[in-house]
Amino acid sequence: MNLSAQNQFASKASQLLAWGHWFTLANIGLALVISLAYLFADAAPTTAIGSVYMVVTWLSHTAFITFLAFVLTIFPLSLIFPYPRHIRGMASVLATAGMTLLAVDAFVYYNLGYHLNYSALGEILSLFWRNVTNTPALSTLLVSALILMILAYQLLISNYAWHHLAQLKRLRFGRYISASLVLCFALSHSIHIWADAALEFDITKQDNMLPLSYPTTAKSLLAKNDLLDLEQYEQARQVNVNGPTVSFVMPATLPSCELDADAPQVDIRVFSSTQQLAEFVAANPALQPAAKLLHPVAKQDALFNLVYGLPSYYRQSLTKDSIDPLWRRTPITFDTNIDAYRFIHSDPSPRVRIDQDNTAPLDGQRKVFAFALEAEHPSRITAISQLWSNDPQLQQSTLIAQPQDIIATVLSEYWDCDELARAALIANSLTHTDAMANINYSQGVFIAMRKDRITLLNSDGSYKHISATEGFGVDQQLDIPFLIQGLKQLKKFNAQ
Repeated sequence: MNLSAQNQFASKASQLLAWGHWFTLANIGLALVISLAYLFADAAPTTAIGSVYMVVTWLSHTAFITFLAFVLTIFPLSLIFPYPRHIRGMASVLATAGMTLLAVDAFVYYNLGYHLNYSALGEILSLFWRNVTNTPALSTLLVSALILMILAYQLLISNYAWHHLAQLKRLRFGRYISASLVLCFALSHSIHIWADAALEFDITKQDNMLPLSYPTTAKSLLAKNDLLDLEQYEQARQVNVNGPTVSFVMPATLPSCELDADAPQVDIRVFSSTQQLAEFVAANPALQPAAKLLHPVAKQDALFNLVYGLPSYYRQSLTKDSIDPLWRRTPITFDTNIDAYRFIHSDPSPRVRIDQDNTAPLDGQRKVFAFALEAEHPSRITAISQLWSNDPQLQQSTLIAQPQDIIATVLSEYWDCDELARAALIANSLTHTDAMANINYSQGVFIAMRKDRITLLNSDGSYKHISATEGFGVDQQLDIPFLIQGLKQLKKFNAQ
């Protein structure tokens, strides 16, 4: 009797394990669908090998974490408590919770640029709160429908796999799928090892894309086997960001910009205090909130961003030699009342005016931007302000922009001078803030922004991550490839 009971127990456990593998395989398919959001959250790879790496990593890593979840939850339950009906029900609930968590993480990453973590809990909750308060009924309906759909899927595949276990065991495609995923896993790590050693940033920039992603790196592995040139590796990683050594190099040629007769004229009003801005906005009801504006606390740096459309990394070099903004080319005319830039020749009928603390009434025919430089925390490197505009297309934007993005918007969106904007600026249009790395430089600190996350990299190598909108610290590993790409973009006009 005892032997029979043990055999029956072992038989149930064996059946549950076989069922669990098919249940997990079906959940790998669902996880792959949900995790597509990570692939579309960032810019696509620019090389063929980068695209191949993205696909094989997506397949293998998603399958791995799904299988790992099975091993840590359903597998031990099947051995300890081998009662099919209960296990199938518990597995469906656990899988629903896991897939819902994956969907939440994908949503957060798509919107904020980082995964779920405790240090960013405030901004994550704020993201959910904004979505719920904007459309409470729709948000509740969508979330409820998503959870119910996932649960229904889990119950369906759970029951189907159990009742058709004998037929499924005779199928061979499961083995082929498993072998393919293992091959993808090995291939993705092999490609990453090569890319890390060869400094192929189109591959290594994807390191933080998927949740719980810790790909093998080349430094420890190849150095251990005396196959890595450590000096070359460290030289590529450690980019000097010290401003005093900057030598500005004028581009050999710049694209022309032909303006239509009806091309809009632009006023940019920048105020020293939020009180001045508030009074100006109150007197001009056409102005409405546009994007949030991340700017250096150092006012001279923010003003340089605004006038030149460049990071203030180049401020000393350009102002010392009294060089006009690169974007100011015939027939573009310009004027400003900012004392530091009086050396720039004033045009009698400027298409662009940049004025500081000018409260004169607005001309209704001109596009207008306005913001304040006052910082709530003067000891910080950056501050967040509200940008105002009378352009309906830019109002109520949820994007985070920088002062240099304003002139980029004027060139690209208002005057159709995309080529000049790309050649003369290091900035993004307010309608396309992810076109290139969102970078800046102030007080000896390199600033890189990705969605809500800001990385502040000091010249001594120390760094910290903060939330752009809330200002709290974000606990996350340093994204070396992203920073190197940003630093290369920063040095676009540098002789070094």
